[in-house]
Amino acid sequence: MKCRQPGCTGTIVDGYCDVCGMPGDAMPAGLAVPGNRPATRPTGKCRQPGCPGNIVDGYCDVCGSPDIAPGPSAPPSPGSLSVARTSIHLGSTALGSARATSFGGRPTRHTSSERLTTGRIGAGLTRVPPAPAIDPAKAVLAKPEVPLDARVCPRCGTKVGQGAENVASRSEGFCPSCGSPYSFTVKLTPGDVVANQYEVVGALAHGGMGWIYLAKDRNVSERWVVLKGLLNTGDADALAATIGEQRFLARVEHPQIVAIYNFVTHDDAGYIVMEYVGGRSLKQLLKQRMTANNGEADPLPVDQSLALLIEILPALGYLHELGLLYCDFKPDNVIQVGDSLKLIDLGGVRHIGDDDSAIYGTVGFQAPEVATLGPSIASDIFTVGRTLMVLSAEVPGYQREFEFKIPPAEQLPAFAAHDSLYRLLLKCCAPDPNDRFTSAEELRLQMLGVLREVVAGATPGVATTAASSVLFEAPTVAGERSSQQLPRLRPDPSDPQAGWLSRISTEDPVQRLAALSAPPAISAEVLLARGQAGLEAGNPKLVDECVRQLLANDPWEWRAVWLAGLRALQGRDFTTAQSSFNAVYGQVPGELAPKLALALACELGGELDIAESLYRICASTDASYVTPAAFGLARVRAARNDLPGSLAALELVPSTSRGYPESQRLKTRHLVTLATDASGLSEALGALAEAKLDPLTEAQYRAQLYDRAMNLAGNGPLRLGAETVTRPMLRDRLVSAYLDLGRLTEEPALRAGYVDLANSLRPWSFL
Repeated sequence: MKCRQPGCTGTIVDGYCDVCGMPGDAMPAGLAVPGNRPATRPTGKCRQPGCPGNIVDGYCDVCGSPDIAPGPSAPPSPGSLSVARTSIHLGSTALGSARATSFGGRPTRHTSSERLTTGRIGAGLTRVPPAPAIDPAKAVLAKPEVPLDARVCPRCGTKVGQGAENVASRSEGFCPSCGSPYSFTVKLTPGDVVANQYEVVGALAHGGMGWIYLAKDRNVSERWVVLKGLLNTGDADALAATIGEQRFLARVEHPQIVAIYNFVTHDDAGYIVMEYVGGRSLKQLLKQRMTANNGEADPLPVDQSLALLIEILPALGYLHELGLLYCDFKPDNVIQVGDSLKLIDLGGVRHIGDDDSAIYGTVGFQAPEVATLGPSIASDIFTVGRTLMVLSAEVPGYQREFEFKIPPAEQLPAFAAHDSLYRLLLKCCAPDPNDRFTSAEELRLQMLGVLREVVAGATPGVATTAASSVLFEAPTVAGERSSQQLPRLRPDPSDPQAGWLSRISTEDPVQRLAALSAPPAISAEVLLARGQAGLEAGNPKLVDECVRQLLANDPWEWRAVWLAGLRALQGRDFTTAQSSFNAVYGQVPGELAPKLALALACELGGELDIAESLYRICASTDASYVTPAAFGLARVRAARNDLPGSLAALELVPSTSRGYPESQRLKTRHLVTLATDASGLSEALGALAEAKLDPLTEAQYRAQLYDRAMNLAGNGPLRLGAETVTRPMLRDRLVSAYLDLGRLTEEPALRAGYVDLANSLRPWSFL
């Protein structure tokens, strides 16, 4: 027989449901709604014995007590909760102004195969130590009490019950700021039996909506369960939220989300019955690290913070797919159990578009717009960003001056050392919700890219061979300073014209433009394809027009800004190129392509320090980026006359790369142009002998080398490699090089000039 509990999927076995544990003939009990806050609002001195406070708007501004006995009234409406130069210092092209597509809306659905649920935290890139198993009975608090500094109003976040000089603190009362009732007293004691089924063992913790208790389910094999009680039985909003949980959370089934079994009442109070998760919260993990660090804050290593959130984000995305918002994501609500994570405390979950239910959140994590616009997918993304910030760095003012902002990167080592992490946080926590990531899956993929980068930076020289991009193709090796080596955008298979575009295969850009002139309909991919063909055909006006149309259709279309950056790079407008690529970097901080493009624009625009930093990131993170990034590093270092650094960069190019022959030619060039002593000249001559250069280039390099050797030798001998050469010997070799250049050069004027140079070096003879 099916269970008769609303929303329960269980079956009655031996008289009881095998999921919620309720008897087969039982129906859920109703709930009595007690009275609420006082209806009148006197003023004057507080009448509590010994309290020096004043009654303001009906409540004491010290102890929070009402001036008169509470009476029935309407519930209150919800209140508001209250280095070195890097690429972050470059200007960025502005994006966005009128988006109305993502805020508050549902995300694009992803199949279960697309979600990342590895079961091993770290996504194969790093490892997070497992959490030790916890005996449920030992998790019970010996003396359950909420510390004074943790006693805050659940509605507005104001500290309550603090007391004052000669005034005792209070566990129950009314918030002096918004008037909401609060209670921090334990309602259930060991041995209590709730709903004739759940035997209370003790209190586990105090959460956002009240005490959480451990109990045994007498009807289902004595299994451990958790009872989550209301913050205050007189709070109608909290009561309504709990009833709401029982209505729609029964269909939430995800391995990373705590299971809801039942909803019961006891002594006119409501309790959620849920799965017991015997691990430690991420907040507890931070506290353990602080204790081990002699009381000093010890944030998690950045790779572990990223790995933990990458692991749990599919659970958040699953809720969004169901049309639900979590609303209160924070370290307290993520539990690590061994090598897996669970999202707990669904007390704040509500439907997307629900404008009536109470809003629950936490100061320092909740997005600024929630108080006026309500929660959304964007506000959930904000809470994830804040959680990442708190896990990765000690931010003392994150609930005060930085309540809605990310501190400057220079103030915190983790942010200063990881520019991509900082960009990720800025996008997660952007003041405008439309500027944030549009889905948990989009955020997860970008976090994964940042994690790859962080891990690679900790182990230099070990670039991953796994594809690191979901938005760009791999870069090509098309010349050592060609913008053609930059990666191309991956086509969007969901674009309505994707199928039609896939049938256009011509390589010639002019022919491709002709084929693109009459699409079935104009779409983003069609405009991007036209812009790319315009770049290759040397038609900048067409590129500009495509960029304008793309941004008019969607002001947040960063691919249009990428196209604008390529066009600026081609036109040698390096400042505009930097701004464009820097903006794209901020939109997709986990992608390497904008970093490589920005590095090239900075190199050409004279920002060599930024260029080198970005090239190093690309070279260390992804094997497919090593060759173009190594070429860039070599050029930057050569521009500083850093010959050892330039050669070390070129050594990064593997012999299996298509760019390896070019790397050897570059090695020769840098040796020839930068060598200043006999040792450097010897190495340059050796490289020249091994490099497979065309005869003209080889003759040019020989001429440069022997000219420099003559100046270095003066009138004495010079040791070059295994031989000792004299000035006349060097002069003869230089003459030979000039004659070869004259023979190989096609332009008559240059040919004559090389011959004249050769003749000027020959000794005069009257024979």
